[in-house]
Amino acid sequence: MTTSLRLYNTLTHTKVAFAPIDPKAVRIYVCGPTVYDFAHIGNARPVIVFDVLFRLLRRLYGESGVVYARNVTDVDDKINARAARDFPDLPLNEAIAKVTAATEAQFQADVAALGCLAPTHQPRATAHIEEMRALIERLAARGVAYVAEDHVLFSPAAMDALPGVPRYGAFARRSLDEMMAGARVEVAPYKRDPMDFVLWKPSKPNEPGWPSPCGIATPGRPGWHIECSAMSMAKLLQPYGGGLACDDPDRNVFDIHGGGIDLVFPHHENEIAQSCCAFGAPRMANVWMHNGFLQVEGEKMSKSLGNFVTINDLLRSDVFGGRKWSGEALRLAMLRTHYRQPIDWTAKALEEAESALDRWYDEISDVEPGEVAPGVADALNDDLNTPLALTELHRLASGSPQKLKASANLLGLLTQTRGERQAAGLAAQAIDRDAVERLIAARTSARAAKNWAESDRLRDALVAMGVALKDSKDGTSWEVQR
Repeated sequence: MTTSLRLYNTLTHTKVAFAPIDPKAVRIYVCGPTVYDFAHIGNARPVIVFDVLFRLLRRLYGESGVVYARNVTDVDDKINARAARDFPDLPLNEAIAKVTAATEAQFQADVAALGCLAPTHQPRATAHIEEMRALIERLAARGVAYVAEDHVLFSPAAMDALPGVPRYGAFARRSLDEMMAGARVEVAPYKRDPMDFVLWKPSKPNEPGWPSPCGIATPGRPGWHIECSAMSMAKLLQPYGGGLACDDPDRNVFDIHGGGIDLVFPHHENEIAQSCCAFGAPRMANVWMHNGFLQVEGEKMSKSLGNFVTINDLLRSDVFGGRKWSGEALRLAMLRTHYRQPIDWTAKALEEAESALDRWYDEISDVEPGEVAPGVADALNDDLNTPLALTELHRLASGSPQKLKASANLLGLLTQTRGERQAAGLAAQAIDRDAVERLIAARTSARAAKNWAESDRLRDALVAMGVALKDSKDGTSWEVQR
């Protein structure tokens, strides 16, 4: 099947006609959250952008013809630090399990409120340690990885001597000096070269650990970059459920890899290095897509500036712009800027988004959707030109309610009834009972540990999901707020 879809490819720095490897199974991987804290609004941008792409690909190739994987990183130094801080009286592994379960549940609730579809796969890093070990063993066997002081390190210099694979740094188009500065290279005496990066490292006695690859006796854990290489392979390679044992380079490639522009180097550069070297392949994915940076009211978002805002903050409190905002308004405000451009996150943009949604819901008056307007389809087929698509929606709002609804639905908008939107002034969201129970269990543990700050944080998260709690001597009960 051929389509008119054109996408900007970071690999070539050109807009290219999209041609899937297998039209019956278009495969896309996007780097997902590290579950140690609430997702901030910058984290929401790739989630929304690639949800629009997912919806568009499903329209073009059928709902069953698209496989979308977005990982969950649940082993990381930041997670360890958060767990030790929040649950100091628990063994670290137990504390980590509580932090990751609660934080992932909150992430899923937040992105559901933004109107995002669930990906086909959401692999957790800790469920794919064996694939990571196997990948590292292959890299060592091919001479591009080596063992030093219980670490396994990847050698970009050795990669450049390996035939059939790209040159290290070619993706990011950076010189050696630029790469060293951009990677904030760790100085370590066991490295053969400062640019060598960690595939596997030893765990401290109280940290999570697994049997190490390459004959290392000390338990260890994976580096960040190898996680995404292994998880994308595990979920997307032919026959679309594995492929680590396949030696055919052409079968170790998938269609699209996405993420934020900040991941180009070193994360995506290193993913490409690992994946290509493991199988002697010239590429990891055919198309690479990256969304631009986000700033808040004209400034870089940071906790030190006091403008650090989470998705949850925007949904549940008045800390930004003096009011709560609907998840649908957050989505619309995000889509007003083309995904590759920087975006300035402002209260004014959210106000305008809420007003536009009110007008559009009045216009559709709960009609059944009709056909997607050609102007909207053409705009999205041109590298996800959402600003142009939204211009078309404004035009359709004058007398074309069926086309307005269908076209907005393709963008993940106007998916509710007018009554649902009007209820409490916020977009209604489905309650994930398992997620609620996990958050309540985490809150119960925090209360037992007298960690009142964490208990309050989890209560606020549940309130944001539309859940009312009632504590009693028999435990905590809950109900959905109406």
